[in-house]
Amino acid sequence: MTEPISEPSPQEALLPAAGRAGGSPRPGGKPGGKGARQPAERLPVARVLIDSPLPHLDRPFDYLVPAALDADAVPGCRVRVRFAGQPADGYLLERVARSDHPGRLAFLERVVSRLPVLTPEIAGLARAVADRYAGTMSDVLRLAIPPRHARVEAEPGSPAPRAAEAPAPPDWRTPGDGWDAYPAGPSFLRALAEGRSPRAVWTALPGIGPDGPSWPLAVASAVRATLAGGRGAVVVVPDGKDVAMMARALGATPHVAITADLGPAERYRRWLKLLRGEVRVAVGTRPVAFAPVHPLGLAVIWDDGDDLHAERHAPYPHTREVLTLRAHRARAGLLVGGYARTAEAALLVASGWAHPLVPARGELRARAPLIRPAGDDAELARDEAARAARLPTVAWQALKRGLERGPVLVQVPRRGYLPALACLRCRAPARCGGPAQGSGAPGSGPVCSGPLALRGGHAAPYCRWCGRIAGDWRCPRCGCPRVRAIVVGARRTAEELGRAFPSVAVKTSGRDGVLATVGAGPALVVATPGAEPVPEGGYAAAVLLDGWALLGRPDLRAAEETLRRWMNAAALARPRAEIVVCADGAVPVVQALVRWDPVTFSERELGERAELGFPPAARMASLTGPGAAVREMLAETDLPEDAQVLGPVPIDGGLERAVIRVPRRSGAALARALKAASGARSVRKATDVVRVQVDPLDLI
Repeated sequence: MTEPISEPSPQEALLPAAGRAGGSPRPGGKPGGKGARQPAERLPVARVLIDSPLPHLDRPFDYLVPAALDADAVPGCRVRVRFAGQPADGYLLERVARSDHPGRLAFLERVVSRLPVLTPEIAGLARAVADRYAGTMSDVLRLAIPPRHARVEAEPGSPAPRAAEAPAPPDWRTPGDGWDAYPAGPSFLRALAEGRSPRAVWTALPGIGPDGPSWPLAVASAVRATLAGGRGAVVVVPDGKDVAMMARALGATPHVAITADLGPAERYRRWLKLLRGEVRVAVGTRPVAFAPVHPLGLAVIWDDGDDLHAERHAPYPHTREVLTLRAHRARAGLLVGGYARTAEAALLVASGWAHPLVPARGELRARAPLIRPAGDDAELARDEAARAARLPTVAWQALKRGLERGPVLVQVPRRGYLPALACLRCRAPARCGGPAQGSGAPGSGPVCSGPLALRGGHAAPYCRWCGRIAGDWRCPRCGCPRVRAIVVGARRTAEELGRAFPSVAVKTSGRDGVLATVGAGPALVVATPGAEPVPEGGYAAAVLLDGWALLGRPDLRAAEETLRRWMNAAALARPRAEIVVCADGAVPVVQALVRWDPVTFSERELGERAELGFPPAARMASLTGPGAAVREMLAETDLPEDAQVLGPVPIDGGLERAVIRVPRRSGAALARALKAASGARSVRKATDVVRVQVDPLDLI
């Protein structure tokens, strides 16, 4: 052991007094004393990552391994140590022969579980993700590793099959998987079966088969090809509905499905199957991106533009970026699929890192729906009132014709009945005049000022924030007591269509209840974006209402997100089915939908963002918190020379937000600078929290 020095090292300063050089040792902690614990003879030093969200503690700390714990203290296991005088949990990253720490080391308290839950691959990936998003490795591991369940851990697991004994599917092609419709599709599958690592951005064909959408069958073939090559796969989809479709497509192929609705015991049980090598295919939502599949041969993400792929917890990683990092580090294949294409996926293709997988033009023309904008010149010439009508004649006729052949879809951007109201006379937004929560009696403090809405046709207006019934509302500007609709929700739309088609069943699907499937018989299905049920045989027609509500959002990704939602809905229709979109046909995003050309649109979107300096052409980070704290952190951050600071500007809740923009080449330097600044604030125990997000989705 190295002799203690007078000046404590950074690690020594954080240890309790009993573990510091020159301090009074704990009972049994003094080497050579009576009843003292002895370090292990081989590799006595354990490097432990403390489970702490504090940025300045985001590094390994050295501890001695007691001889009694030598066999159990394996790399990757959960351990308990004493840190700053308090018990703390952590992960044992590795064991080494000696430590660089000059003082006396404390011993491990105990091994919580000898099971190595943190594999070297996942540890390296967690470190890379934390560095990419200016976060801590322990925060990433909370997302990657489910909480321990001791009873499940004690259950006997089946032994992992050796590579030579692992059954390989004799025929990894799924009948009807559709890969032959893509010129590069068969070669992509062959590369996976031969153990190579192709990377592709896949623009999937629309269409509904006997068992639902065709894309799960295509992904299942790619997974089986990977298994035939002796490797495993992870498939990440937005929600549980997609997980169920993927599970049906995989059929008898051994796999585990992990979703949020599983209980902690079952979730941990399935995760352990992957860790032990009993199964080599994982399907699920965003946490599955960290699933311990080894060796990894293919990472798949479906519909990467869905905001469900963005993590809500620090450090706020996006699943697409996690899988991209993982595929690069593990030298595995990557498949980024969807009906539409995001600007980030377009950048992967433009940079040459991934190759495009697009269908042949003839196949696309045969399977794409027939899309008509309701606001084109020809329709307006025949029906001038269509410009002001919410359901123009062409849309009504399309629904009528479609109902003769099967179910029809009506997509409505907003849920509820009338989710937004305004004054009938002056058109001013209707706001709640009641007291804000916690402000005391009416008139004694600030008012709520929340938006008023209607739950039904005969209900009184209510506040969407505080829930107050505003039956006595009067406009503060003109005194008018009457309101009008600004936005019409799905419930009101279903009510109107029920009166227009009285003999047809009307079904709604949205936040209050999501339908998974719908039969082949005539039915009017009113759904919000993302909640469209899968129809048996496909929709006979569809109407995409209120395009202005999607395109008019103050969001950088409004056009991209609108096209994605429209294409996801239209892809559920039958080949050459009639689709009417209620939007101006001259808008580029509507033109991309009419031509079913998401590739050109994504390339154009990427070029425009590069011109304006927006992601993914540039890297951005946002700082959100109290104004003084945000300005203080900006002043302390050693930003790259080419960084541009925008703001701070006020946002909701009395907070402020600043945005930092750098070229892509300086993205890593920006993340390091923000991490260092967060660590400095953590060391001095700054009271105000500043949330750091790298490349957030809501930039505007």
